[in-house]
Amino acid sequence: MTRPLKIPVSVLVVIHDGTGRVLLMERADHPGFWQSVTGSLDREGEAPVEAARREVMEETGIDCPLLSYDDWKFSQVFEIFPHWRHRYPVGVTHNTEHVFSLVVSPEVQIRLSAREHLRYQWLDWQQAAETCFSWTNSKVIRELASRLGLATAADQ
Repeated sequence: MTRPLKIPVSVLVVIHDGTGRVLLMERADHPGFWQSVTGSLDREGEAPVEAARREVMEETGIDCPLLSYDDWKFSQVFEIFPHWRHRYPVGVTHNTEHVFSLVVSPEVQIRLSAREHLRYQWLDWQQAAETCFSWTNSKVIRELASRLGLATAADQ
């Protein structure tokens, strides 16, 4: 069975507790690669916030209403790793990633998708930013710390 090609528009959702602790998950297809929730839009016309909610539910089991998601109204473009380009239409080399954050209690029950992630951990924002394999994810975690009043310009 052939998988449908991915749309080169995705979401990045940084789940945090509001005090600087960030949830990261280890990718099942690349052990040692830690990240926040990410995922592509499933269909043309899907709103990024809908994709954010769907991906959070699929990857963590956390079910929060759409209004819980902080839409940063910010996107970043990055080059798709060559080993993942076969998932996209021919010639697609870049992805546009829309950024969201979601505050939850660190006591929330996490149910990882075994297909996507091996394990999870809550880390303080500095360690989380250093642990992420993706520069866009690290950048957003640092910006989150700034938005929460936890980081100075020197920390960025």
